[in-house]
Formats: sequence, structure tokens, C-alpha cells
Amino acid sequence: MQGETSRIFALRPRLSARVRARRALLALSALVLAATLIGRAAVRGPTTAPAAAPSLTPKATPASSADSTFAAGACRTLAPTTRGRGQTVLLDAGHGGPDPGASGTTTTGKRVNESQLTLPVVLAAAASLRADGYRVTLSRTVDTSVARLGPGDVTRSGLLSLAGEHADTQARVTCANRSGAAALVSVHFNAFSDPTARGSLTAYDSARTFSASNRQLAQLVEGDVVAALNAAGWQVPDRGIIDDATLNAPALSAQANAYGHLLLLGPAAAGWLSTPSAMPGVLVEPFFLANATEATVAADPAGQQAIAAGITRAIEQFLAVPGGSAAP
Repeated sequence: MQGETSRIFALRPRLSARVRARRALLALSALVLAATLIGRAAVRGPTTAPAAAPSLTPKATPASSADSTFAAGACRTLAPTTRGRGQTVLLDAGHGGPDPGASGTTTTGKRVNESQLTLPVVLAAAASLRADGYRVTLSRTVDTSVARLGPGDVTRSGLLSLAGEHADTQARVTCANRSGAAALVSVHFNAFSDPTARGSLTAYDSARTFSASNRQLAQLVEGDVVAALNAAGWQVPDRGIIDDATLNAPALSAQANAYGHLLLLGPAAAGWLSTPSAMPGVLVEPFFLANATEATVAADPAGQQAIAAGITRAIEQFLAVPGGSAAP
């Protein structure tokens, strides 16, 4: 990824060709140097497709009554649909609204944006977790920013400005903390200039007091997402987990570069992040949208359902472990 995608140090990944110059903030392409080692791996699709993710019910409510921080349709909490377990999970669909994220083209020539693909994955995972008794807070439920954007947050071209990126990611942190979630999983898709780059990877932050829980959650999410995709018929390279402090892509500003972490997951920093996320969390990128085959799977409801199944299993395993949800 060296110099090709942006670092999520300050914000979330923004890897589309349209905005690559602005997106030094959230790139998980740090392991792209291994792409040449796995580029020849075969990918095959499943013979049958699982049902598409169910839509949100009208019962979704704001995570907090003081929700002026959030855009309409953002930071919504859904009650469990079976006997509750008393635990909340925060699911974050990366990008949205004026932030389309990475872009790619499927094998049939259809153009897809990251923001369009992360949401159905999150909705499917939310439905499964709710059916298993968990309360779920979604950072967004529609194609919108999470923050209620103000003057200066959007550029003349209609994309988020640097200030808008920071505000929107901070709103996701605020949503997570207000929800009282025991775990946070943010879903994104990757990008790179080399269309043969493939595979899934998951980032976590090691600078938190609950870093061991972050790493444990990252291992579970990465392993279960890859296993679910492979079980569904796709052979997806496992790029493993990565500490966000080891990402080496340039950031958009000196302050963001000095911070050196994913804003969504990282620690507090004076003048940059006053109140960080208070629970174990990870950011997973199952596919590279620059790879037409992987973009095709990412846009397929069957692929989205498989990713959601992996995320659901990982979260349930994590929260079942004594201390797994503990975040001092």
C-alpha cells in the first residue's frame, strides 16, 4: 500500500480513485506488499445464494435522546428480537453520504462504491445478532454521514472535507460510547492500484488499556470472516490482523500523522481526540474493490451475508469469553 492508499490515522478509510489524494487516513492496505504472493489464488462463487439481509424495522430508536450530533438515520439502536442477553454491540458501516469510500468495478462492468456495500453487511449482521438476543446500535442505517454536517464539512465537489472527515469519525466514536456497547466492529472494503491485490485483513489498536481484548477480537473477526467466505464457496486469502500503529501510509496533516492511530479505535490525544471509543473494537476489510472478482463478491448478497455471518460468530465468541467484553 505504500503511498497508494490513505492511512486511517485520523479518520476512516477513504480509498476511491476520486478521493485517493485526500484519503491518507484509513488505509488497511499496509499488507498489500503481499499481494503478489496471493494474486494467483483462485476464487469461485457459491452455487446457491443465502437470502438477502432483512431491512431495518421501524422500531429503531436513537442511541441517545440527545441526538443532535447525528444525521437523520444515524446512530440508531435496535432491541433484540428474542430474550435479551443484556449486551450491546456497535456495528459501523464505513463511509456514507458525501463519503462514498473506495470504488470498484465488478466482472460484469457494474460500478460499485464502498458505502453502498458496507451497509447491507452491517444490517445482515445486526439481524443475526438481534435474533440471538443482542441489542445492536448501528452508526448509520441509510446512505448518510453519521455526523450532522455543518458549514465547511463538505467541499465544493460534494465530498467530505478534512474537517468533515474528522467530525464524522468523531460522531461514530460518540455513538459507540453513548450506546454502552461491549464491542465495536467497523466494516470497510479495501482498494489498491494493483487489480490483482486480494484478501481480507483486520486492524486493531494496541495502545489502549484493553489492547489484549482488541487483538483477541481482531483474530476472531478475521478468522471467522475468512472461514465463512471460504465455506460459502469463495477462496479468500487471509492477510491476518494488523496493529494500526504499524500502518506507514502518509496522513493528511501533520497532526493526523503525529497521532498515528485509527481515530475510531485509537487513544485520546490532546487537541485531536478528547474522548476515544471506550470498548474493544476492530476494523475489518474483507475484500479489495480494485479486484473485479472480489468487487463482484462484495456486491453479491450472498457474499455480504457470508461476511455478516463471520462477524456475528466472531462477536458472539468474543462476548462469551470471560473478560472478553471488559474495557477498563
